Amino acid sequence: MNRAEQAMNEQTSSFGMFQNTLALEQQVRRRTRELEIALRENETMNRDLQGAKARMEQEIEEHKQTQVALEKEKEEQKVLINKLEDAHCQLLQSEKLASIGQLAAGVAHEINNPICFVNANLSSLKDYAGKLLTMLDVYESCDVLLQQDPAIATRLQQARKASDIDFVRSDIGPLIAESLEGTERVRIIVQDLRDFSRAGEAVWEWANIHTCLDSTLNVVRNEIRYTAEVVRDYGVLPQVECFPSQLNQVFMNLLVNGAQAIVGQGTITIRTGTEGNQVWVAISDTGAGIAPENMARIFDPFFTTKPVGKGTGLGLSLCYGIVERHGGRIDVRTAVGQGTTFTIWLPVQRTPLKD
Repeated sequence: MNRAEQAMNEQTSSFGMFQNTLALEQQVRRRTRELEIALRENETMNRDLQGAKARMEQEIEEHKQTQVALEKEKEEQKVLINKLEDAHCQLLQSEKLASIGQLAAGVAHEINNPICFVNANLSSLKDYAGKLLTMLDVYESCDVLLQQDPAIATRLQQARKASDIDFVRSDIGPLIAESLEGTERVRIIVQDLRDFSRAGEAVWEWANIHTCLDSTLNVVRNEIRYTAEVVRDYGVLPQVECFPSQLNQVFMNLLVNGAQAIVGQGTITIRTGTEGNQVWVAISDTGAGIAPENMARIFDPFFTTKPVGKGTGLGLSLCYGIVERHGGRIDVRTAVGQGTTFTIWLPVQRTPLKD
């Protein structure tokens, strides 16, 4: 009985251990499956996190690129706005010049008509006066015969005294010559004014820079003559391919500015020369000069140091644009109280603009 009971206890203990082993194995399998599921979920989460990180980094990079593109576009817009402002200013000035040009052309045409027939009439009058004086010489050569009749002699003496024939004879030639010279000067000024009024035209052509300067001086003579003496120191220049009417506008602005900068009486000197494949025109005045703090802004649109109502601030800006369009540059040398020199450099032959 004892052995049987002991054997039964051993069997019961073995069965219990077997059950415990099965339970442990099931628990291990369950925990293993849970760990595998958790590991897969963890791997999935890691992959999702890696993908989210990659997408975030890509979005950050795209944002940086977008920011750079926006900054670049902003700078381009600033440049474009400045160009538009300059173009607008030049358009306003061009429209103003076109209106003035039309008015000047009309006035020049109206003046030119009477000047032409006055000049023609003076030429005829000179011819007629010459014939009358020749005939008078013939009469005077017969004076001895006419003096034989006392009545005729008295009439001749009275007529000679009343007409002051000796003075008329000496003065009529120079008088007509001066009148012809005056009408010729008016004709030249009118022609220069008509050429200057073509400021709205934009046709490249070969021109003589000295002719442009002389024409401009004729047009602005009245603006300068009471303030400054003009000294011309011209060198030898080749023909230059340019817009002559636009260069006339540049020369006019610089000459008038120079005259306005002079207090009292001064001098404006115009010098020209060549260097390599460029020509240069230097316009110097003995005016007040330009203050150092204003030098960086003198070519800015609407900037002016003149009193209100005396300037628009577009003159030098327009000059800069025209010279730049010709492929040239403007150099400035100034000293306060001593004067200013603007030197314009222009290529002899233009370089076609690239698209």
